Amino acid sequence: MANRRVVSLPDLIYITLFLGLLLFSSPLPSLASIHEYNDEVFIPRSNSFFFHGGSEGLYASETTFNSTSSDGKSSIRFDSVTFRRTKESASIHHKMQSSTGLVEAIIFEIQDRDQIGGAFLNSEDICCTPQLNKEKSCKLGEVIIHPHPDNPQWPKRIQTFFDGDNEETTMVTLSVPIEKTGMYYLYFMFCDPQLRGLTISGRTVWRNPGGYLPGKMAPLMTFDGFMSLAYLALGIVWFLQFVRFWKHTLLLHYYISSVIALGMCEMAFWYFEYANFNATGSRPMGITIWAVTFTAVKKTVSRLLLLVVSMGYGVVKPTLGGVSSKVALLGAAYFVASEALELVEHLGNINDFSGKARLFLVLPVALLDSCFIVWIFSSLSKILEKLQVRRSVAKLELYRKFTNSLALSVLLSVAWIGYELYFNASDPLSELWQKSLDHSCFLECSLVHTPCSYLHLVGPITKSN
Repeated sequence: MANRRVVSLPDLIYITLFLGLLLFSSPLPSLASIHEYNDEVFIPRSNSFFFHGGSEGLYASETTFNSTSSDGKSSIRFDSVTFRRTKESASIHHKMQSSTGLVEAIIFEIQDRDQIGGAFLNSEDICCTPQLNKEKSCKLGEVIIHPHPDNPQWPKRIQTFFDGDNEETTMVTLSVPIEKTGMYYLYFMFCDPQLRGLTISGRTVWRNPGGYLPGKMAPLMTFDGFMSLAYLALGIVWFLQFVRFWKHTLLLHYYISSVIALGMCEMAFWYFEYANFNATGSRPMGITIWAVTFTAVKKTVSRLLLLVVSMGYGVVKPTLGGVSSKVALLGAAYFVASEALELVEHLGNINDFSGKARLFLVLPVALLDSCFIVWIFSSLSKILEKLQVRRSVAKLELYRKFTNSLALSVLLSVAWIGYELYFNASDPLSELWQKSLDHSCFLECSLVHTPCSYLHLVGPITKSN
C-alpha cells in the first residue's frame, strides 16, 4: 500500500517554485510612490539645514512613441511644495525686497553622493563659505555641488526664493525626468541661518515606468501573484488527497488545510496591496493591516504545526498532554511580535529603506524563532528515541526524513541570515537595491519548503500507510 500516494506534494511545489525562480531571473519592470510632507522641520548639519524628502530605487525612462503619455516615463514631480518661515525671519526683510531667502531641492543618485558638499574641495562644509566663494568654487548661500563630469546637469538643483517679507513661498510645479537607473535621494536644504524654524508641506510624486510602486517593491507584486497561484495549486492537490482518503483524516489535517488557505490568502492580499499601491501611490491602511495579519497568523500557525508534529501529535500520539498551554503561550507571543514587526515594516512605509524601529522589533522575533527551533529539535530527539525503542520502522524512517529536511532548512536559513547581515552591513545606502528581490524570493521559498515537509509526513493516506 506504500505506493498508493498518487501525488508528491513536495515535488509539485518544488517544480512550481523552480519555474517561478526562472521567471524572476529576467529583468522586471519597476514602479514608484507619493511622499507627503506636513509641516516637517529641517535638521541642522554642518553649516546647513536639511530635510530628507524621500529615497527610492528608480528605473530609467523607457523610450515610447507617444510623447504625451506618462507610460514608460520615470520622474520625480513636485506638487504644491510650500515652505513657511517664522514671522521673526520674515520681519527682518522689507516687502519690496526680492530673493530674501533661498531653499534648494537637491536630487542625486547615490553613487554621486560625493558630488554634494565640499568633499571634493577638501572641506567638510555643505554650504558655500565666504572663503570658497572668494576662490570662485561656489556661490555664497548655496549648497556646494560638483557637477558630474559625464552629465553636468546632475546632481539636480532646484531653487525656490522667498520674496519680500512673505512668510510662505511655493515651488514651481515641475517634473524631473529620470534617464538613468539608480537609487535616488531627495533633500530639501537651506544655508541661511535666518531661516531656522522653516517648515515644509506638500508632496512629491515618484514614478517609475509602470506605476507608483517603489523600485525594491515592484517585482514583489508579480512574485506574490505567482505565489498565490502556487498555494492554490498546492491547495488543490491537498484537497484531492483529503477527499480521497477522508475516512482516515485527523484533526491535524484540518490545521494543515488552514495553513495552506492562510498562505493563499496572504499572498493574494499582498498582491492586491501592492497593486493598489502601484495604482494610487499610497498604502491603504485596511488592506495593509489585513495582509500583515495574514502573514503573522500563517507564520505562527506554521511554526506551531512544526512543533506539534515534532512532538508526535497526529502520528505517534493523539494529544499533546500537559504542554498544550505552553505551546499556546509561545504561539501567542510569536504572533504579537511578528504582527508588530510587520506593521512597522509595511504600514505607511513608502521609502526604500527601513528605520531603526524595525531592528529593535527583529530581536524578539529572532529570539522566539530560536525557542521554536530548540523545542522542535529536542522534541524530535525524544520521538526518534521512543520510536527506536518501540521498533516502529515505518514511522522512524518518516521522522528521520522529516528531521533531515528540517535540519537542512534551518542550516540554509541561518546561512542566509548571515549573508543578509553581511549584505546589509556592506550596503547601508541600498546601492544594490535591485538584488533585494532575490532575498525576498529565497525567504518565501524557504517558508514554503518547511510546511511541505510535514505535508509529506502526515498527509491523508490509507490507514495501513
